[in-house]
Amino acid sequence: MRDASSIQPAASHDARICRGCWDQMHVPIPIRGPLALPFRAFGITRSKMNPNICTICERSFRYVKKQSHVAASATILFADIRGFTHLSERIERVRLSEIVSLFQGRCAEAIWAHDGIVNKTMGDGLMAIFNFPILRKDHAEAAIRAALDIQRHCADALGRHDLVGLGDQPLGVGVGIHTGEVEIGEFSTFRSDFTAIGGTVNLAARLESQAEAGEILISSETALEAATLTAGAGTRLLALKGIDQPVEARVIATH
Repeated sequence: MRDASSIQPAASHDARICRGCWDQMHVPIPIRGPLALPFRAFGITRSKMNPNICTICERSFRYVKKQSHVAASATILFADIRGFTHLSERIERVRLSEIVSLFQGRCAEAIWAHDGIVNKTMGDGLMAIFNFPILRKDHAEAAIRAALDIQRHCADALGRHDLVGLGDQPLGVGVGIHTGEVEIGEFSTFRSDFTAIGGTVNLAARLESQAEAGEILISSETALEAATLTAGAGTRLLALKGIDQPVEARVIATH
């Protein structure tokens, strides 16, 4: 009989068993190799949120956990293309969709590389969750490292496009990150996958809305959890919609 250490998936980009099911329930669900074939026959496949988790993770709340949502500590990341609206008025829709696909693909690669999940895509923006369902003690650091990769990969990819007529509206990516308690679960009556809600999610979204092209805005809570990555970063005092007091954010400019 194999012990737990031999079953547990390594922290890699091609885990053979679902890392979410293992971390949350200690159940080894095959997602790669011959052992995964019977599971695929029952509709259990790799999740589009992260290829190292399975579709059981998306439906686990009602069918496995027997509850609609759970409280968790997590780091939330929002990313969005800056200058996209200006660009959308000046180029054809086919090229516009190519840019969106490129952006989402580069973001997903960076998020998956650091054990996050792409929880939502919203046109030229997306939301990622770190520390659920794949557990990481250093989830704040993981989110910042993913954001740095997003900026680097997207700047390189977008720079290859011949985008004329932008004027003073540079095309780039703005990122916002916040760490705190969230409610994670199935909050819709017609969708079976999960998401996160709460003040932590709202603040991360507000930070992203204030980030300029090439910037990563990080809350003080996230900065405290990832001090080695944010030491020396600049600060900015922000008046954010829906938040009474000014919010101090750390600023990492990548260009």
